[in-house]
Amino acid sequence: MSLINKQVQPFKAQAFHNGKFVEVTEKNLQGKWSVIVFMPAAFTFNCPTEVEDAAENYAEFQANGAEVYIVTTDTHFSHKVWHETSPAVGKAQFPLVGDPTHQLTRAFDVHIDEEGLALRGTFIVDPNGVVKAYEIHDNAIARDMKEALRKLKAAKYVAEHPGEVCPAKWQQGAQTIKPSLDLVGKI
Repeated sequence: MSLINKQVQPFKAQAFHNGKFVEVTEKNLQGKWSVIVFMPAAFTFNCPTEVEDAAENYAEFQANGAEVYIVTTDTHFSHKVWHETSPAVGKAQFPLVGDPTHQLTRAFDVHIDEEGLALRGTFIVDPNGVVKAYEIHDNAIARDMKEALRKLKAAKYVAEHPGEVCPAKWQQGAQTIKPSLDLVGKI
């Protein structure tokens, strides 16, 4: 079942953020765009590279009105130590959300039952808490956060410009398409 245009279900989780433990709920997703990035577990190999990539692009995510949430199946305590010991993860200024009960991994359909871990999933959620885009893939393949940023910008654009669509490889500022009967078969 697709999660596109589905409301994020109520949840409550603990996160490590800016040197503190904080609670994160579905209410944190309201009123701004959110990029929720699931990873299998802290202290693994590809995960720190992805956290670092998200950190290096964080200013641009924020400039586009979005908060980034990294979610693993670890506890917020593990995230504190991960943040303090990994030079890559130490760059994170966004919440590192713990999901030891697997509430989030199951709700977003990225849970691996046999392993108790998450698949690599990236979800773009609008200010109303509705999933607008997502990608899930094998844990051996790390993501490029610039692509998540491009998808965020496209989702924002079409939300702000009803009746327009973003074509393949669309970048902010590029031409969009206004679907019409006259265009059928001409693109």
